[in-house]
Amino acid sequence: MSKTSLVYVYMLNCLFVIVVSSRVKVYPGDTLPDHGRCEPITLQFCQQIRYNQTIFPNILNHAKQEDAGPELHQFIPVLKINCSPDLKSFLCAVFAPVCTILDKPIPPCRHLCESVRYSCDELMLKYRMPWPDYLNCSRFPIAVTDRKIIDENEICFGDSNVTQIPHKKTENRLPKVEYKSNVIRDPTKIHGAKNYGFVCPVQFKIPKSLDLEYSLKVGDKVEYDCGAPCNGMFFSVDEKKFSRLWIGVWATLCALSCLFTVLTFLIDTDRFRYPERPIIFLSVCYLMVAASYIMGWSAGDSVSCQGPFPATISGTRVPNMSVITQGTKHEPCTILFMVVYFFSMASSIWWVILTLTWFLAAGLKWGHEAIESNSQYFHLAAWAVPAIKTISILAMGKVDGDVLSGVCYVGLWDAEALRGFVLSPLCVYLVLGTIFLLAGFVSLFRIRTVMKHDGTKTDKLEKLMIRIGIFGVLYTVPALIVIACLFYEQAYFDLWMVTWHRDMCSTVQYSIPCPFTHNEVERPKFEVFMIKYLMTMIVGITSSFWIWSGKTLVSWHQFFDRLKGTHVEAYV
Repeated sequence: MSKTSLVYVYMLNCLFVIVVSSRVKVYPGDTLPDHGRCEPITLQFCQQIRYNQTIFPNILNHAKQEDAGPELHQFIPVLKINCSPDLKSFLCAVFAPVCTILDKPIPPCRHLCESVRYSCDELMLKYRMPWPDYLNCSRFPIAVTDRKIIDENEICFGDSNVTQIPHKKTENRLPKVEYKSNVIRDPTKIHGAKNYGFVCPVQFKIPKSLDLEYSLKVGDKVEYDCGAPCNGMFFSVDEKKFSRLWIGVWATLCALSCLFTVLTFLIDTDRFRYPERPIIFLSVCYLMVAASYIMGWSAGDSVSCQGPFPATISGTRVPNMSVITQGTKHEPCTILFMVVYFFSMASSIWWVILTLTWFLAAGLKWGHEAIESNSQYFHLAAWAVPAIKTISILAMGKVDGDVLSGVCYVGLWDAEALRGFVLSPLCVYLVLGTIFLLAGFVSLFRIRTVMKHDGTKTDKLEKLMIRIGIFGVLYTVPALIVIACLFYEQAYFDLWMVTWHRDMCSTVQYSIPCPFTHNEVERPKFEVFMIKYLMTMIVGITSSFWIWSGKTLVSWHQFFDRLKGTHVEAYV
């Protein structure tokens, strides 16, 4: 080698040390040699590192940054684990090497590779990400520090304080993702960026051998054999505890009110004839619904949640978590779902039948006997239609656990099922009942007008109209509020799932890529759910309004008198 060549190589080494080994950054305004191949780093993964100019093709023969981006993006979950402080520098040195006065990319040093692999290899295996062959440390040069003159082929990139002794894991954690920047800047336009969608964390994976048919939809992507966590899904632990207490108290009041109504009917069945008798069946339905919520309150998470299941990856030290129940394989959940859904739908149909019988009596002048002669059709509609819908849901496996109430229902984690099996039927039943109720009122007003014209007293008729009006308001207003809450749920559910995905990906515990979205952060309003459950129970509580009269006191007085008479006769 000539003396001139030796001097050139020596100067090259000195300049490289200044650019690579020091903390000085290369800024766009700095003067670089004229080989013209330096370009700004656009890969989001390699932002905010010690250099901002790269050269392509890189050492993996990627022609441009757009080609290297998708392959580099797969290491984002590993980066979130924070297994090595040198991981980001090493990967960027491979995929987006620093641009120097040389007209070729500079590989990372072997000791940098070995340090990263020592810290991350084992953990990557647990996440089913074996160390790639193209990152084999033997491919990278050994850093030479004991010679003044270094050959071009021995130059490598590496922090001067990195040695072959592995780094101790630091306690530093990645900062939480700033969501506002995702709205201002379009991640899909960043070169090399790729939207992987939702990736199920290993903690939520369900073993396929259990054949539970779990799935979780986030955005447009459905992850199979993946469940939603029992704790931390939309609501905090404190909110969950308050919800259980809130629902349990109102369910108890509802059950007591409905039980009193049913017992009043049993001790004096002749008093409740058509068109009033559907109120009794409506109370029976709400009694069963309230009893199911009380059972869910007392059961804790044993009904609405399952697990933890065995780890899907053998030998992993990452513990699985309890997940929200899905499907029909969990018997207590299935039973409570059948009771809650069947009787809640039946109660709505009994409301329609109640308003229909009022219309038949007031508008069409049907008598008690005429209405009662068609009671078999009323029972067929009230019990058969909910039964068919319940069986259909069971066949489709659309049963979900409700972490707020402790029971199971349909459409809690599936907006389409919510619209088809809950929201649409409730809207139809409410509209039909309201039509019959208004038609009956119009008929009663006509009767009242005729009676007044004839000089007949209308006191009893007016009292009946007031009772029917109050009862109609006590049902329709809570029912409208429940429907409004359900509309709110189905409209924003998908956005809630994306926001939850964002929260999950910003947590080091779950190594999943973050979503690309321009939507503002949307979270469910806890108060809306509490109002929904309250209004559901209020209908059952107010169903006893119809029996709040002096006749009820007389019926119970007579009942206790009969008990006393029986007791006395036993001793005579």
